[in-house]
Amino acid sequence: MPLATPNPDFVPTPTAAPSHPAAGWAQGYATLGEDFVATLTPSPLPAPYWVAGNRALGQQLGLDPQWQSSDDMLALLTGNAAPPGGEQTASVYSGHQFGVWAGQLGDGRACSLGELGGQEIQLKGAGPTPFSRRGDGRAVLRSSIREFLCSEAMHGLGIPTTRALCITGSDAPVWREERETAAVVTRVAPSFVRFGHFEHFSHHQHPAQLKVLADYVIDRFYPACRSPGDQPYVALLTAVTARTADMVAQWQTVGFCHGVMNTDNMSILGLTLDYGPFQFLDAYDPTHICNHSDSQGRYAFYKQPNVAYWNLFCLGQALLPLIGEQEEAIAALETYKSLYPAALAARMAAKLGFASAHENQRALIETLLKLLAQEKVDFTIFWRRLSHWAADMDLADTRVQDVFVDREAAGQWLADFRTLHRQTGHGGSGAVSVRMLRTNPKFALRNHLGELAIRAAKEKDFSIVQQLHAVLADPFAEHPTHEAWAGFAPDWAGSIEISCSS
Repeated sequence: MPLATPNPDFVPTPTAAPSHPAAGWAQGYATLGEDFVATLTPSPLPAPYWVAGNRALGQQLGLDPQWQSSDDMLALLTGNAAPPGGEQTASVYSGHQFGVWAGQLGDGRACSLGELGGQEIQLKGAGPTPFSRRGDGRAVLRSSIREFLCSEAMHGLGIPTTRALCITGSDAPVWREERETAAVVTRVAPSFVRFGHFEHFSHHQHPAQLKVLADYVIDRFYPACRSPGDQPYVALLTAVTARTADMVAQWQTVGFCHGVMNTDNMSILGLTLDYGPFQFLDAYDPTHICNHSDSQGRYAFYKQPNVAYWNLFCLGQALLPLIGEQEEAIAALETYKSLYPAALAARMAAKLGFASAHENQRALIETLLKLLAQEKVDFTIFWRRLSHWAADMDLADTRVQDVFVDREAAGQWLADFRTLHRQTGHGGSGAVSVRMLRTNPKFALRNHLGELAIRAAKEKDFSIVQQLHAVLADPFAEHPTHEAWAGFAPDWAGSIEISCSS
C-alpha cells in the first residue's frame, strides 16, 4: 500500500592515509556484492597534474604529509590506476528527479576506490561506468573547483557534508556547452549511500537486497536502531528524518541553496551531497532559484524544507516492505513537522545571540526575515554586522542600518532586538556578540568568488583555489588579508548562471 502523499502546501515556519597508496586500504560498500556495485576498468586521463589539495583532511585519513608529491597518488586519484587490493566500483541506485520517477540511475561518473581511515574514497569524473547513461563519465575543471571549495566551506560552517581531498586536472577536452578541460575531484564520506539506493531495490521488488542494504546501513552507521523493543527499520527512518531536518535547518540559516534536491542526491547519513548548481545567497530572496535548469522553481530556496519532507516520504515508501505497517512509517516521517521547526528555531536563536530558543523570539525573527526579503539585503553581511554591533547595543553605529533602504524600520527592529536581549539579561554583556560571531560567518562561498578561482585556474593559476580553501575552512575568523572577499557581490555576479551541466 502506498504511503499518503505529503501535503504539498506544508511549509514549516520558524518558531521563532599512509605514504604509499597500497597501505591502509579496505573494502566497504563493495563487499555487498554485484547486486549493489559494478566493477570498473580505469579510464586514464593523459598527463594529469595536481590542482589543489586538502592537507588537513589528508592527515586525518593517515596520508603521508608529502602525498601530493607522489606520482602513484596522482595516478590513483585521477583514476589512472586501480586501487590497491581492489577494483574501482560504481554503485547502482534509482530516484526521483524534479519530482518525477527517473528509474535506474547510479554512479554515472563517480567510482569508489574503497575505504581509507574509515572513510569511503570516491572519484568524481574518472570516466564512464555502466550507469553513465550515454554520458562521458567526466567532470570539468569548473565544476570540480566549485565542489572542492563548497564541500570544505560547508565543513567549515559546521554543516554535515561530504568532504573533498583534492582536485587533479588534465588538458583532455570535455564538451559541455563549450570545450572545457577535464578534472577529477576526490570526495570523502563515511558512506555515499543515498535515498535512491533504497528506492532502487524497493521499486524493482528485490526485498532481499533491500534488507541487505538496510542492515548494512544500520549496523555500520545506526547501531542504536537495534535497541531492544525497537523496530529497526522504523528506527532507521526516524533517525534519517531527524538528521535530514537538522541539515536543512542549517542550510536555511546560512542561505545555502542546494539547487537539485532529487532523491538520488539525498544522503542516508544526513550529509550535504552532490555540489552541482548550488549557491549561497547574496541578497536574501526566499524565492531565489539558483539552478538555471530548474525552470519550474521546484528547488527554490524557501521550498527546500518541504522538498526534504517529500523526499523522506519517498524513502519511507522504499522502506515500507521492511517496515510492514504504513502507520508506523507515517508516524516516523511526521516527526519532521516538529523536528525541522525546532532545529530552525534553535539555529535562528543562536544567530541572534540567544543561548536557547524561546517563543518570545518568534515575532523578532519573523519581522527580520520579512524586512530582509523586502529589501533584498545581503544575507551574510547583515548577520556579520549585527554580530559586531551586538557587542555594545547602545553604540551609535549605523553600519547595520546602512544595508537597508528603510532605515527607520531597521532602527525599530534593532531597538526590539536590544530590548529582548535586555529582558533576558544578556544585552550589552559582550557574550552576545561573541556567541554571534561564532555563528554568523564573515565569509561564504559566493558565486563570484568561485568564478574568480575558476577563471584563474583556466590559466593554470591555482593559487586562488588554495587561498579560498584556506579562508573557507575557518569562515568565522577575520582573515584581514582577504577582506575584499567579505564584501558585497559585484554587479557582474548577477549574470553568473549555474546549471546541472558539469
